[in-house]
Amino acid sequence: MSHSFYGKQWISAHVALGDLLQLEVPPEQAKPERDKIAAFQLLATMYIKYIQVFRRLEQCYDQVVHPQKRRVLRHLLDGVMGRVLEVKHEMVNLELSEFHYFDDILSDLKLTPSDVEMPIPKYFTHERKRALKEREQVLGQILAKLGSHDKDSTKEDVRLTMEEAIHLIQVHERARQGRLRAKFMKEIRQQEEREKMAATRGAPTVDPEVAAVRIQKLWKGCAQRKKTRKERDDEMIFIGMHPPPASSTATPQALAVKYEGDRRKIQDIHELEYQQALTTVKEKVRETEGPDMKETLMDQIRQWFIECRDAIGRFPDYPTEEEGGSLAIFKEKDPAEVEAELKAKEEQGGKKSKKDKKGGKDKKKDKKDKKKKGKKGKKKDEEDEGWKMSASKFVPTIKEGCNTYNEIWMVRNEAENFNQKHDVELIKEEKRLEVESEIRIQVDELMRQELKNLKLAIDRDKGKKAKKGKGKKKKKGGKKKGKKGKKQKDLTPDRTIESLYEELVSEGIIVRHTRTHMSDYIGEYSYLGTTLRQANVEPMPSLSDVRRLVTEFAILPLGSPAVHEKAPLIKSILFAGPHGTGKKMLVQCICTETGANLFDLTATNIAGKYPGRDGLKLLLHMVFKVGRALQPSVIFVGNCEKMFRKKALKSDLQSDPKRLKKELPKLLKTIKAEDRLVMVGTSSSPFDGELKPMMAAYQRIILIPRPDYASRHLIWRRLIVRHGGILTNQLDIGSLSKVSDGYTPGMIDTVCSSVLNERRIHQIHKKPLQALEFIAPLARLDPVYKEEEETYKAWFVKTPLGKKRAKAAAGADENTGKGKSGKNGGKKGNKKGKGKKKK
Repeated sequence: MSHSFYGKQWISAHVALGDLLQLEVPPEQAKPERDKIAAFQLLATMYIKYIQVFRRLEQCYDQVVHPQKRRVLRHLLDGVMGRVLEVKHEMVNLELSEFHYFDDILSDLKLTPSDVEMPIPKYFTHERKRALKEREQVLGQILAKLGSHDKDSTKEDVRLTMEEAIHLIQVHERARQGRLRAKFMKEIRQQEEREKMAATRGAPTVDPEVAAVRIQKLWKGCAQRKKTRKERDDEMIFIGMHPPPASSTATPQALAVKYEGDRRKIQDIHELEYQQALTTVKEKVRETEGPDMKETLMDQIRQWFIECRDAIGRFPDYPTEEEGGSLAIFKEKDPAEVEAELKAKEEQGGKKSKKDKKGGKDKKKDKKDKKKKGKKGKKKDEEDEGWKMSASKFVPTIKEGCNTYNEIWMVRNEAENFNQKHDVELIKEEKRLEVESEIRIQVDELMRQELKNLKLAIDRDKGKKAKKGKGKKKKKGGKKKGKKGKKQKDLTPDRTIESLYEELVSEGIIVRHTRTHMSDYIGEYSYLGTTLRQANVEPMPSLSDVRRLVTEFAILPLGSPAVHEKAPLIKSILFAGPHGTGKKMLVQCICTETGANLFDLTATNIAGKYPGRDGLKLLLHMVFKVGRALQPSVIFVGNCEKMFRKKALKSDLQSDPKRLKKELPKLLKTIKAEDRLVMVGTSSSPFDGELKPMMAAYQRIILIPRPDYASRHLIWRRLIVRHGGILTNQLDIGSLSKVSDGYTPGMIDTVCSSVLNERRIHQIHKKPLQALEFIAPLARLDPVYKEEEETYKAWFVKTPLGKKRAKAAAGADENTGKGKSGKNGGKKGNKKGKGKKKK
């Protein structure tokens, strides 16, 4: 893609943001929305539009090579990303569910599910590539010392004697010669048969022209059939009915990926040039414009001295550095304003005594008024009940980005800047302000001394002594204000982060995560969610919904410090679901996409390490200290339901899973907005643990279901290709998807790996795959039955969010029931009343 394409993408995103800002900041204050369906429709529409803008801006930021444009885009991107998360949390609070379905809105806006797929910004890892590479090298070196990561070292070297080696070579050589001899004899026999056939047939009797016509006919028919078959295959690939051929380096997609990589290299070159230009331009501005700036500032301040003396009769006090120095003079105060402030202070001193007397009477009146208004206020609150959009922390950021674009980049002519290098004039404008602020500090020191000398000269003339030390008393008083909060005790004050990191790696607490991207977690969009909810049936979420939720709750906040500080804080997440649904895979995805460290605090992993209560405190202190220093970090707890069992099982007595039950939730409370830490727990049987303590430890619960038909169809196609298989018309994926109902992605993966072994892959061109080959290994595994799925549903209903949703649904049913019975009851009551009057 060209520079102009990404420029157009930015313009379209800017126009869409302008429309959204009109909705966000209406001219008149919006009234509370009583209809929850209308409120959700508004939120869902905003959510979809923000995601579209997010996708465009992410693409622009990833590929735009202009260093100054990239800074504006980054500011905008973080603002939009944070606003998406805010809207998501609004939707969760409104619908009382983490999963939302808006396929009706997508059809109205003429969008496909792929158009609103949540993107993961590539800058999370690309901009930290060097740091991540260094960290990987350090981790590799520590593991190499321990010898835990060398898989090849566990294999025993096969050693043969000289006689055994010679015998092995002879066997293979004789086999090779036998194969060649058999091939040669076969060719001789075929030649003899051809000669015999030619002798019996005799001379050719067909006319040469007739023979030529027959050959042409056969050749043209063969060529046309081949051409037709190719055209049909291309058409089926185009409409998505057949899989595309194996990718090669010459495909358009591969070329696009290559060009994207080239543009990122250009970004690095332009960024380096920009950083060099910042220093050189600043020095030039200081040399050329610095002396003039200094003179003008000193003249302005001297003029202010004279004007204040003429207005007040004395020289003013020079503002301190905390107040802003000379900058505060010209922004806030004029000589006339100084006089007005002094008069106002004198008047306030006289009025205070009068106000204190009247204060008692006013308070009594206020109490009486509040009592009278109390009853009325309740009625008004009931009437004004309804949903209202909460204030956003990211809308001002979006406004700033849009204003910067309007002021600078919309009106700028870049016809001559074809290579999209930095703009020197913009750097001069920025550095001019920096140089001015630096010179202002120097000027302030000089002018403070000059003002002091002037005051001393005047005091000498009047015979008065200069008063000193007024400012010092104020400073002492200021220090006493406020109490310092209790800081956590540092249990490792004398140790460096590097030594703590090495110790945690050697103990197996910090683990090397496998590189798994979020796109590897396969799942299809749920197309019936809205229809089922309208029929008062709660649909099970699809794996695509789970992928979106993990991106919103974990990846986006962890990846960006600016977003994490302002977005709703999520400290802990629980993945619950049957075996093989990809819970651990999602943890690996979070670490890969954000470049996070992985701390494994699973009970079996920390068994026997750091024994005793003090040892546990030291372990958790080290984990959180290193996690904060090398953030983002993910703290993983596998089989977390064991931590919350009433009674530990006999098999779990050695690992002691209840060890972390008290200490870990305490430390989670210390996580602040600036700490990019998240605890992720996984559980395949969450109903075995106590609900209350589990819900207190985990802020968000994501229930991962077994895949539906659409997801299974996609999983079979992807996994067969990933394991080296080839999809053909003879392989009935639809039947496989139907038969594998109840089987999880992990089970399907094990089936594919068992069927597609090395021997079967070698035979695949001669003997295409068939669905029957997968049935036998699939039958050996136990699927997730519907009863088991119902137990997960029943458990989820008992969670805080599940209870709220069930209560809201029950309340809605009661209201509809009351409405109907109220109408019927009213009619009957009227009839009875009329009868009584007649009597």
